[in-house]
Amino acid sequence: MARIVIIGAGMSGLAAASRLATLGHRVTVCEASGTYGGMVGRYERDGFAFDTGPGLLTLPAVYRDLALKTGREPLEELVDLAPVDPESRHLFPDGTAVTLPNASRGGVSQALDAAFGAGSGARWSEVTNHGRTVWEATRRPLLEEPLPADRAFLGTDPYPAPPPTGLARLRRPRPWTLRDVAARELGGHPGLTALLFEPAVRYGFPPGEAPAGATVLPYMEQSFGVWYVRGGLRSLADAVFRRCELRRVGFRFDTPVTRVVVEEGRAAGVETADGRIDADLVVSAMDTNAFFRHGLAEWPGLPVDDWEPHEVPGRFSVLLALRGARPEGTAHRTVVHAADPAAEANALTLSVPPCERPTVQVLRPDDPALRPDDAHESVVLTATVPAQGEFDWTAPGVADRYADRLLAHVDAAGLGLRERVLWQVVRTPEDTRRETGTLAGAVARPVLAGSSGMWLKAANESPVPGLYLVGGNAHPGGGLARVGMSACITAGLIGPA
Repeated sequence: MARIVIIGAGMSGLAAASRLATLGHRVTVCEASGTYGGMVGRYERDGFAFDTGPGLLTLPAVYRDLALKTGREPLEELVDLAPVDPESRHLFPDGTAVTLPNASRGGVSQALDAAFGAGSGARWSEVTNHGRTVWEATRRPLLEEPLPADRAFLGTDPYPAPPPTGLARLRRPRPWTLRDVAARELGGHPGLTALLFEPAVRYGFPPGEAPAGATVLPYMEQSFGVWYVRGGLRSLADAVFRRCELRRVGFRFDTPVTRVVVEEGRAAGVETADGRIDADLVVSAMDTNAFFRHGLAEWPGLPVDDWEPHEVPGRFSVLLALRGARPEGTAHRTVVHAADPAAEANALTLSVPPCERPTVQVLRPDDPALRPDDAHESVVLTATVPAQGEFDWTAPGVADRYADRLLAHVDAAGLGLRERVLWQVVRTPEDTRRETGTLAGAVARPVLAGSSGMWLKAANESPVPGLYLVGGNAHPGGGLARVGMSACITAGLIGPA
């Protein structure tokens, strides 16, 4: 039995703790804040409740596996999990609207034909079929297995771009980006292009920089579905925390770790304000960028400047408490697309002031647990924006003015929310940084193949023997499903007691 200290009680830390304790190890979790869940936070006031982090779940099989491997009850006995149907409603600048079914690629194709004209669905299906090719090529090395020592093959994009023709054959081939896919395979159609870009923008990938293989993101959502946990995603964090307690994981809240102790070349514990905690192994579930930049451990041979993340966007959210019942037939997720996609891309790429009318995700769950009664509604608006440091979200009035612009933007698309607002709470990347410790409040992106490996994350097994890394900025990257996979991979590397 190994003594293991886990730094951070976010979802990756909880998942790793429950798995490692089940394998027979003695696990202690040190959390800097007073609670668990990390990004999966909750805000409550006047009978309203809101998820302050992710609001939807993809690939629930990750947490089904966690539930089965760490206890007797399946996930569905721990939380009330339901597919979101329709998966989303999309509102475009020209007034076009399209509603997409959940986990039905055929249904998506029919909806696109109805909205954009015959042949649109077939064109979209061809691109998502290429996304399936990417999925099949990268699923194991990028989601299910440790990052290999030889990663050269992951620097090549598996998207099957057609060979160049005409004069293009005489030029040195350039790897396709997501923008190239939109231009060459979707014919630049504005609606289809917006649908292709939306999942990438949500994760902070500028379309002109994201590899063509980012088509795997819409493929996964439309093939495997999108799910909601009733009571909000915080209920999932509650369930995993309870599983940790069942496995007798020890928790020390309000206990920030100041240093990883390294003796005789390997991790031997951690230092906290309350003193040293000895350990045989240490697992950091902190934001890996912040972990290194704050000097909690030294990476042999890696200059500090090589670890600095550049121009990674953050998320801006507005929590709306509304008077009046949720209108019948309202979609759980509505996406109001950017009025000027080029301006949005520039804001994310160049860190200029945030786009005035960006792509906004509007979450409106039909969940009595999130509202005081049926005469009210809780709604969350979210947009991807420059992170703190690239843009000063703390300047007086900046956040409130931007929230007003987002509300005006979605109302111009026909949502009619402003006149119903009782109160609102604005959350910026600075709030994310302060509450979770992520560097600049930046988005944790999923890993992608291509671009010479620039979208890969730190390996779970660090260069310091006995020190492991999990979470959104470790392999295989950000998102609830992936941080759960990160914990699973790391538990496999450590093995049973």
